[in-house]
Amino acid sequence: MIGWLATWRIKANESKSVQVTFTTRGDTCPPVKLNGVQIPQANEARYLGLYLDRRLTWKKHIFTKRKALGIQLRKMYWMLGKKSQLSMSNKLLLYKCILKPIWTYGIQLWGTAANSNLEILQRFQSKMLRIITDAPWFVTNQQLHHDLEIRTVQEEIKHSIKSYRNRLENHPNILTVHLMNNITIIKRLKRKSPRDL
Repeated sequence: MIGWLATWRIKANESKSVQVTFTTRGDTCPPVKLNGVQIPQANEARYLGLYLDRRLTWKKHIFTKRKALGIQLRKMYWMLGKKSQLSMSNKLLLYKCILKPIWTYGIQLWGTAANSNLEILQRFQSKMLRIITDAPWFVTNQQLHHDLEIRTVQEEIKHSIKSYRNRLENHPNILTVHLMNNITIIKRLKRKSPRDL
């Protein structure tokens, strides 16, 4: 590891590094040292905006994104609420451009989370559509999604993964096609992978 870092002239910051053992078991890997400094062990790590927990349940990631959505909604409520003078189409545009990208980032990876975790985001989206339309209680969430042509969280996951697969298959680099080949993979942590969706 150190030799590889030296070859490529990369300096790793030990104080910002954590060691996570990705497993469904209770035991953890032995301590790891980087440049003679022991890296602290943790149950989750943040990498490129994604929170990876040791069992890859994505619970921490989804809870964090839901909290960020709530903070952003409070800032924007004066533009999206019933007292706003904006048209419904403009409110919907604000949702699609500002709020939706917060939870759709990395969806190709965390889309394999349990339905109980995905429902957290689905409830937020349904709430947003009700705020935007000021819909009465008897209008169902399914009807709102259909009329506004907004995909549910499950539909968004399938659409994103299908789009990602198509981009790989049609990429000019011939090596990317092999990334989606149906290779038998031992799934130790998750029973389903993004390609299964």
